Amino acid sequence: MSIDRSRLRDLLASERAEYARRNPRSRELYDAGEHLFGRVPMTWMNKAAGGFPLGLDRADGARVWDLDGHEYIDFCLGDTGAMAGHSPAPVVAAVAKRFGELGGATAMMPTQDAEWVAAELSSRFGVDRWSFSLTATDANRWVLRLVRAITGRPKILFHSYCYHGSVDESLIVCDDSFDGADRPGNVGAPVEVTRTSRVAEFNDLEGLEKQLAQGDVAAMMMEPALTNIGLILPEPGYLDGVRELTERYGVLLVNDETHTFSAGVGGATRAWGLKPDIVTIGKAIGGGIPIGAYGISSALAESLLARSDLDLIDMGGVGGTLAGNALSLAAARATLSEVLTADAFSRMTALASSFTRGVQDTIDRTGVPWSIAQLGARAEYRFASPAPRNGSESVDAYDADLEDFLHVFLANRGVLMTPFHNMALMCPVTTEADVARHTELFAEAVDLLVGPAS
Repeated sequence: MSIDRSRLRDLLASERAEYARRNPRSRELYDAGEHLFGRVPMTWMNKAAGGFPLGLDRADGARVWDLDGHEYIDFCLGDTGAMAGHSPAPVVAAVAKRFGELGGATAMMPTQDAEWVAAELSSRFGVDRWSFSLTATDANRWVLRLVRAITGRPKILFHSYCYHGSVDESLIVCDDSFDGADRPGNVGAPVEVTRTSRVAEFNDLEGLEKQLAQGDVAAMMMEPALTNIGLILPEPGYLDGVRELTERYGVLLVNDETHTFSAGVGGATRAWGLKPDIVTIGKAIGGGIPIGAYGISSALAESLLARSDLDLIDMGGVGGTLAGNALSLAAARATLSEVLTADAFSRMTALASSFTRGVQDTIDRTGVPWSIAQLGARAEYRFASPAPRNGSESVDAYDADLEDFLHVFLANRGVLMTPFHNMALMCPVTTEADVARHTELFAEAVDLLVGPAS
């Protein structure tokens, strides 16, 4: 079943016109942003299927309201940052107490919350020593410095079209050459990326071994499932093969669980019994307050702390003034102890399964050549069948007009998806009714696309 492109363009134009009609105050906000680079607080906010972003009025739980008074079921949830839901009550209370009653949010002093959060993360992810940042990007950057110091090797290996924030070394993709190339659109790269990095396709153990065998790789940094280029799950045996190859070639393995935390209470690392040397995470563990963290094994921690040549205290490149601040850690303790619990993940995963079934039912009924994948509390549909198995195949499956049509169609009817892809995330207060509403609208949208002949 192919999509009539002329029909798609007409439907997209109609939905964009309705979006503009519905949202005059959001448009006014956007047009008034003369002193903002790109008219938005951060340029990625210009990824808006309707032509301009919705302006935020307020948010609560699994709902957001825009400046024009429209209420939305929020399946975006801050692209994982609000996995706990918007402003969960235990986090609000902890933040109010730390920032208001107790003060000292930026006092540059440790608190009791820090050890509690580190112990909880150790229990969930299986690595013993933790340090904190303000973002997962920073946690990843600092880890890369540490692994080069430990191994004495210069390069880091990544999957093509991976996502580890704006880490310079990670912006590498596979091409026709053995070395790879800069990711298209990379802004102001400090050096040619092949000087710092190697690359292999996800789910390709043969290609991975060829890169590791060069002997210059300090660590492999990976998401256990690719998430930001579309959700791509590991094939059977792939992750076991990654661990065997990294150990064989003396390469440290780093699991970035920032998005794959959706797999369960201890992310994919715990859900799939993985044994990385290092884990990084961010966003979700703060319940809406910025935080990141990295955890390393006891052996690695001891070897680093014993090094007199490494400046781990002042200007060594592994810290920041606000990293590990009291406010972030109070929020993380409340989130992990009271919100993103094992029971919550069980319920969120069940909702994502319902979401997945609803989408698959429409795909099967209409015959559109699409697919859907699920990772715990997260699900995502792609315009390809079978589903892409690596980042390059996922890029080839991208369809800007189809994606924009679905996003603006849903937004016009009160449902928000993650703007950069077709990802839906469940939070502890998402409901079956929320999922059912998406199922209904998704079916309606696809029926419009395929036309009455279906």
